[in-house]
Amino acid sequence: MTPPSPAKRRLAVMTSGGDAQGMNPAVRAVVRTALHYNADIYAIYEGYRGLIEGGDRIRPATFDDVSGILNRGGTVIGTARSLEFRERSGRLKAVHNLVEKGIDRLVVIGGDGSLSGADLLRREWSSLINELVETGKIDQETADRHPALMITGLVGSIDNDMIGTDMTIGADSALHRIVEAIDSISSTAASHQRSFIVEVMGRHCGYLALMSAIAGGADYVFIPENPPAPGWETHLCAQISNVRASGRRNSIVVVAEGAQDSDHNPIDSDYIRQVLEDRLGEDTRVTILGHVQRGGAPSAFDRSMSSQQGFAAVEEVLSATADTVPSIIGVQHNRVAKAPLMESVAKTHELASLIAAKDYDTALTLRGDSYTELSHVFHSISHALPGVRQKTKSSRIAVLNVGGLAPGMNAAARVAIRLGLHRGHTILGVKGSFAGLAEGDVQEMQWGDVEGWSSRGGAELGISRKVPTVRDLYAIGRGLETHGIDGLVIIGGWDAFESAHTMWRERDRYEAFKIPMICLPASIDNNLPYSELSIGADSALNLIVDSIDRVRQAGAAQRRAFVVETMGGNCGYLALLAGLSGGAVRVYLHEEGITLKDLSVDVERMVDSFRAGQRLFMVVANEKASPMYTSDFLCRLFEQESQDLFDARKVVLGQTQQGGTPSPFDRILGTRLAAHAMDWISNEIDRSRADNAVIGTINGSVKVMSMRQAEDLADWENRRPLKQWWMDLRPILDVLAQRLPVEQTRTF
Repeated sequence: MTPPSPAKRRLAVMTSGGDAQGMNPAVRAVVRTALHYNADIYAIYEGYRGLIEGGDRIRPATFDDVSGILNRGGTVIGTARSLEFRERSGRLKAVHNLVEKGIDRLVVIGGDGSLSGADLLRREWSSLINELVETGKIDQETADRHPALMITGLVGSIDNDMIGTDMTIGADSALHRIVEAIDSISSTAASHQRSFIVEVMGRHCGYLALMSAIAGGADYVFIPENPPAPGWETHLCAQISNVRASGRRNSIVVVAEGAQDSDHNPIDSDYIRQVLEDRLGEDTRVTILGHVQRGGAPSAFDRSMSSQQGFAAVEEVLSATADTVPSIIGVQHNRVAKAPLMESVAKTHELASLIAAKDYDTALTLRGDSYTELSHVFHSISHALPGVRQKTKSSRIAVLNVGGLAPGMNAAARVAIRLGLHRGHTILGVKGSFAGLAEGDVQEMQWGDVEGWSSRGGAELGISRKVPTVRDLYAIGRGLETHGIDGLVIIGGWDAFESAHTMWRERDRYEAFKIPMICLPASIDNNLPYSELSIGADSALNLIVDSIDRVRQAGAAQRRAFVVETMGGNCGYLALLAGLSGGAVRVYLHEEGITLKDLSVDVERMVDSFRAGQRLFMVVANEKASPMYTSDFLCRLFEQESQDLFDARKVVLGQTQQGGTPSPFDRILGTRLAAHAMDWISNEIDRSRADNAVIGTINGSVKVMSMRQAEDLADWENRRPLKQWWMDLRPILDVLAQRLPVEQTRTF
């Protein structure tokens, strides 16, 4: 055994427990970040079983070892549950194998059981080391070099059941699998006038069930944290009967595998099927998705966020000391954040205990405000007919789209319309943006008019990029007056923001504009100053990343450089996140520009890479990264300077980024924002106020701000926010792509 030099640290990464999409991006990030920080990094194969077996189950990892794994599901280093690790004798073997390799720092990717096991190993480390010395398996000098074990955890679980992180690795990808299945089932169910029961994973957590029910437009959902009272069968049958009476040809019921009623009687999918068949005579089928939910390529979110977490985990474990409280690296408020490991595990177990004790209100609260809120929203929007709550004032609210297409617009419009009807408003749908309003293309919306909208791309209400000029305002004002509109919900991107801003500035000249108006952010560019995330951006990002995967596969047979051009206008969000999620070596952004020096360095690196045996070089460029050095120019430059080592191709994705089925995240985001927007506009009308506002997510929470506040946050010239949170991710991308020169690496 060769001890590491005093200047270097040795750490290992392992995956344990159930596999989850996104584990591979996390492993990749851990390995490459450790190498960047001049540390020795080992991979432990087959989880705790491999840790106990030792030998070649624990071996050094190189930069190239983790190439090409971003798009792969599961975990390339394997995972296995180990009964032997539960015994002290097994943990003694594990410690011996670690110190033999000179490893005393561990990054563990797994669920609460795996992370608890790592903490137990940490707490017993000293006594196990002493036992190894006493039995002569290691000498005292070796023991002195490794007085403590430092650990950091990443939560890998498709159930999203860990307290302390808003999202666990794999949950978003699993949600993609479920919603894809529900979308597919809906069409066959409608063809045969059937009801389908879809069972999803989640023994103690209903996240997958609730979110897939919202995103998939289901009619009923059963989750462990909010169980129905005994006799729920009557309510379910009434709901499904209403669905049929409203003219619907299909019904979808989503049930979590751990669902039960409030008296702990299990609710399984076969029993639900039997209830619907016996009481209603429904032709009912059951689909149990099972391990399909764990499979497939990780989503863009699970790639980018897992990469960020892996990067942060290495920084955390390398800087840890024997006195450092172990942490999990998770996600809080749309940022990577750490939380005490065992405190998070304890709270997770507490939630299961609360469910067992029938304290469902507290259990639901522990899941977070947004979870509780979305549970209530689902109840409101899933009714076959509106349950009207009388308002103190009669009101007419119009909903319209403005700007470029963004997947998820329809989901937001559906929720706004249904919640408005649920509150007793008259809801008007405006076709064709403000031009349609001026021309009178307005119709009163009914509950059933928006059926099936949540899964549809495009914009069912129509859309236009035209921003009203001063000359258009009179006709728009007349349209508002003619239709007696008391409030306006505007769904769209920068054009929508600019239109609403213009109307707000002209309120003193046009009396009709003195009504409450609110803008919901819907833009694939993700360039709005009042929201960190816009409806449509996640769908576009997933499409880009999927395209990069396909391009990578197509180009693997020959030596080739690719320049993939993304949309985004002057905002580089899509380019940077696609580069991080797709494994690009270089990303060009409008925010940074492109210089001749940049290109010289990049070409030299490209040539060196291909000369060293690399077969593919991936570049992602924002469509407006440079007015001179366009994607076409870059492609021709790379090929000209290739020294016949490779050729270059340009891939312009264009309008495909605005199309397709909206992702689950965009559907859920649209639902949250629309629900808050309708709350706000209803309150404004009730109080006889006429403010103009925008709504979005800031630090993971939904926030409403005034138009005046929003205009101060905008870079009007470049049509993007003055401060863009995602630019902080640039150094992570550079580290994982090994773009930074060796002299810029840091040794802990």
